[in-house]
Amino acid sequence: MPDPLNPSLAVRERLLALDVFRGMTVAGMLLVNQPGDWGAIYPPLAHAAWHGWTPTDLIFPFFLFIVGVTTHLSRESRRRRGDTEAAILGHTARRAALIVLCGLLLASFPWWPIERITGVRIPGVLQRIGACYFLGAVLTRRGSIERQVLTLAVVLFGYWFAMTLLPVPGTGAMGHLVLDRPDASLAAWLDRLVFGTHLWRSSRTWDPEGLLSTVPAVGTVMLGVFAGRWISTERPIHERLVGLFGAGALATVAGLMWNWSFPINKSLWTSSYVLFTGGVAALTLATCLWLVDVVRIRWWTAPFTWFGRNPLLAFIGSGAMARTIYSLVTIPQADGSTASLQRVIYETAYASWLEPMDASLLFAVSFVALWALILRFLDRRGWYWKV
Repeated sequence: MPDPLNPSLAVRERLLALDVFRGMTVAGMLLVNQPGDWGAIYPPLAHAAWHGWTPTDLIFPFFLFIVGVTTHLSRESRRRRGDTEAAILGHTARRAALIVLCGLLLASFPWWPIERITGVRIPGVLQRIGACYFLGAVLTRRGSIERQVLTLAVVLFGYWFAMTLLPVPGTGAMGHLVLDRPDASLAAWLDRLVFGTHLWRSSRTWDPEGLLSTVPAVGTVMLGVFAGRWISTERPIHERLVGLFGAGALATVAGLMWNWSFPINKSLWTSSYVLFTGGVAALTLATCLWLVDVVRIRWWTAPFTWFGRNPLLAFIGSGAMARTIYSLVTIPQADGSTASLQRVIYETAYASWLEPMDASLLFAVSFVALWALILRFLDRRGWYWKV
């Protein structure tokens, strides 16, 4: 049987496991982002209130980790094709800029009234993906693996130092006095200084995808690049998988140990969170590679490949659809009031016969299933949206 992880094969064909892993991540993102009722969510499908983590808190770092893996594979493919380093860097910069632009356009959708644009939230998920993709690619394009690991260590320890030992301007507070309050940290202060009120609408005083916390998020991409480099070496398959499992386990344990002094926190993207989630991502990727591309147990993979091959369309399209049914389209009610299309669908088809949490979950599952059908249609025709 040909080696599915052989670097020469990676040039000619995609690793199915990577599409599956990406698809699981994107489908999970849709599931947790579109409950029928935000007040009725099973705890594993909600983010941790502040410190700590739930399965939902793994989704975004998983995606950034995958961005890192594909960054390495794509870059090596272009090098074999004869592209210059300048051309590769230019391609990376253009892609990153387009991803950031897509994030800003989605944040301001439907682009009217004008206040939606002038008051738009500047940080965001796609904006962070674009920035981390570019910076992660730049920091790993040259130098030995040892030098790049040292760079990652500087990023993670530097962020820890800034967040715990530097006093916050205006208050002088530091350490857990600021880490335990969302709006009190150095990251929150910098977001207010740079973005003003163009922040997350639920707070306007801090942002979970803010400026300073994007720095350690670059580390998540770098971990993905390291994983991509490792799985595309010429070592035997079993050695690569064992190495990936081992590295994932070590990073997970290191993150859990650091959690005692620098808590795992998704909104702050703490250094312990980078190591913990990066480790779990490596373990998940190794499992997918073993199941899908080595022992080839693939009967369950098709729906995830639909999401994995069209991730940008799935994220942006589902976000625009959600905004449309939640706020743009309203239905007149018998008492003269109006209700959103989403509320009418949810209360009629789900909440009318199910317990609140079950109804909310089934609505989210239905939303994911609808997008699975859309993406299946596009996949069958080879239609993919790429930047």
